[in-house]
Amino acid sequence: MKCPFCGHENTRVIDSRPAEDNNSIRRRRVCDECAKRFTTYEKIETIPLIIIKKDNNREAYDRAKIEGGVLRACHKRPVSAVQITNLVDDVETKIFSMEEKEISSNVIGELVMDRLKDLDAVAYVRFASVYREFKDVNTFMDELKKVLK
Repeated sequence: MKCPFCGHENTRVIDSRPAEDNNSIRRRRVCDECAKRFTTYEKIETIPLIIIKKDNNREAYDRAKIEGGVLRACHKRPVSAVQITNLVDDVETKIFSMEEKEISSNVIGELVMDRLKDLDAVAYVRFASVYREFKDVNTFMDELKKVLK
């Protein structure tokens, strides 16, 4: 591992432990040349996943897109960053456990909505209104009725 400070190629691991998410390893390293310390994370490499969009275009899976949508839905709601991270982690785990090379964005959207419904009803309706592209107030009201039941 190259030192990010001096570029020297000889570094040593001085501490390893599971990261907070328990899905990666946090390693503290020290450079043999400049003696500066830095942290690296080691994560299991997953198979590349292709997302099939609503218009049938395909693009590489991007966790940040799910996070962005959930963050917008939870804006000014009593939902913590940890809860959002856990939600995205759960959705991502379900997606990768399907072991598919391609997955529809509809499947991802439904997984997110299922988790949001349990987390915060307002965030759920916000996400659904964008995801399902509500065309009028009646469609919006139908979704609200489902939540209220």
